[in-house]
Amino acid sequence: MQIGLLGKANVGKSTFFSAATETPVASGNFPFTTIKPNVGVAYVRTECACRHFGVEHENPLCVGGTRLVPVKLIDVAGLVPGAHEGKGLGNQFLDDARQAEALIHIVDASGSTDIQGQPVPAGTHDPLEDVAFVLDEFDQWFADILRRDWDKIIREIDQKRAKIADGIAQRFSGLGIRERQIQAVLQRRGLASKNPKEWNDSDIQGFVRELRQDAKPMIIAANKADLCANLDVIKKIPGSVIPCSAETELLLRKASSAGIVRYAPGDHTFELAAGEIPAPQKKALDLVQSVFAKISSTGVQDVLNKAAFDLLHLIVVYPVEDETRLASKDGVILPDAKLLPLDSTARDLAGLVHADIAKGFLHAIDCKTKQRISGEQALKDGDVIKIVSTQSRS
Repeated sequence: MQIGLLGKANVGKSTFFSAATETPVASGNFPFTTIKPNVGVAYVRTECACRHFGVEHENPLCVGGTRLVPVKLIDVAGLVPGAHEGKGLGNQFLDDARQAEALIHIVDASGSTDIQGQPVPAGTHDPLEDVAFVLDEFDQWFADILRRDWDKIIREIDQKRAKIADGIAQRFSGLGIRERQIQAVLQRRGLASKNPKEWNDSDIQGFVRELRQDAKPMIIAANKADLCANLDVIKKIPGSVIPCSAETELLLRKASSAGIVRYAPGDHTFELAAGEIPAPQKKALDLVQSVFAKISSTGVQDVLNKAAFDLLHLIVVYPVEDETRLASKDGVILPDAKLLPLDSTARDLAGLVHADIAKGFLHAIDCKTKQRISGEQALKDGDVIKIVSTQSRS
């Protein structure tokens, strides 16, 4: 699964990326520090199945019964108004963003960067303007894709070589948008039976806006929230919003790696791991305490979890090869955790594990109930599943 970080230039996207992935990247107080997309691995957190079974196991991705499940994070180039027309790094940005299944929009909640990403005094720029322009850029991009071939779609329908959902789906296939998603939006907007010749501009704009909301769900990370004089500005931002301080998260992760503090991403506090620390580090950690007092956590882990579990409605399933020991054939207990869409089946899990296993699928075993289940059985979050197949991984 891939999650994209987007936003205008100079709002802290690269800092958020570094904090979430612990991957150092270039960052700076000027637009277009990120030219090519940074790609790294972040983790969402969930309760490990080891707690349900009361078993102990050594797995670096299980920390105290909390399972870390990897996701791919893409930090794309900063966005400026007119990106859909190729302004700034717009064409590259939009091409990179098409890979993402969900989007995290990083917004400078403190209002310390103008619409072009240039530094301005804190509080002098309205973050609501940033939210509106980024959504508009995406909607205009989608609308341009549709309008580009609109006459051709009409001809295909007139010649009965395509239905409207199929014709539109072909144009959006490069964005990973499926025909069923197109059809759902057409039905909700009452356009499924409307002759495309009769569509007006309002029909197209409404359709692409709703399609974007379905196909590229978005959460807003109100970054630099700790620098806001008043957090009421965040309450005015529409949609799903989480206050963040990516810089604070990055500081804590570095301090944790250096053995200075004990901190796990998503925690609402930290503990000193060493007795005495130098005065500069003590001052920095005092600032961290003030951030927690203001926004309760850095918000970075909360954003990642919400993107995976609330926007994409993913579940975590644990495939094993030995259902009695909950282990791989090498004896590793709960070796892997997979993210799957809600209502995924046992057969879907088999395909995710390996194509050959799915090809020879016979049945599966629910390790919690010890019952045999069919390939069409819908899985639940936290399931531990043994796949029985005539094939093995090659």
